[in-house]
Amino acid sequence: MQAFKPYNYTLSELSDRVEEILAIESSKYDRLETLKTILGIIDLTTLSGDDTDQKVTELCKTGIGFKNDEMGIPQVAAICVYPVFVPLVKKELNGTGIRTASVAGAFPSGQSPLEIRVAEVDWAVEHGADDIDMVISRGKLLEGEYDDIFDEVQEIKGSCQNAHLKVILETGELKTVENIRKACELALMGGADFLKTSTGKIEPAATPEAFLIMLDTIKEFYEKTKGTKIGIKPAGGISTPDDAITYYLLVKNILGEEWLNKDLFRIGASRLAGKVYDEIIDLMTV
Repeated sequence: MQAFKPYNYTLSELSDRVEEILAIESSKYDRLETLKTILGIIDLTTLSGDDTDQKVTELCKTGIGFKNDEMGIPQVAAICVYPVFVPLVKKELNGTGIRTASVAGAFPSGQSPLEIRVAEVDWAVEHGADDIDMVISRGKLLEGEYDDIFDEVQEIKGSCQNAHLKVILETGELKTVENIRKACELALMGGADFLKTSTGKIEPAATPEAFLIMLDTIKEFYEKTKGTKIGIKPAGGISTPDDAITYYLLVKNILGEEWLNKDLFRIGASRLAGKVYDEIIDLMTV
């Protein structure tokens, strides 16, 4: 594949583009139908040190419980947890169609030897993970050790077997347009199935500007490969329906409506789903 094009936007220019896109798209969507789509693409997440079997079980029941076929309300796309809870989540979700997602590979820092990170991915996959959310070694990228980033993504992808690999860039630590763009390129070349913004463990987490860089890179990759579709997942600090709609409209404008489904677009969140569901009910009962 040919090299990616130089990416010449500044953060200020990206902010202006975000505003322009939202101005164009904000009058062209149906809020109720958009919220239903958003609920169905959420990776309902708990990644806390005090997670327990009971807490994770209740989260699974919550994710399943949103579904209402008569009202056209979907269940969430996945439940995302630490690897130790994968067997429990797989059992709780059996027969529901909701995917079991696991962070793995020394989340959230990535600061462990690669063989240990790969072993954790192997364990999560062997115990039922359908999706693996890995983190890149941001320190290596900031040092310019680009081959290391490519190699770690490629090796972890190989351990995923049939599981989808979401590659977390942690854009808030990469800071610059150039670093975020380079991380996108390396993740895509290494075999990522999704690009993901953030771990949710640092500030800033997801931002529309960083997300736009990721969308542009996915679009270019799609064009260069003549049709390879890579998914995208904003995560971290997305807690209101309006937050989620911002990311939905950016995807719609840059990648098109064919990306607006759980196979190519996820939103990682712990507090968002209930708020989206409540607004759906309010809109349908007015």
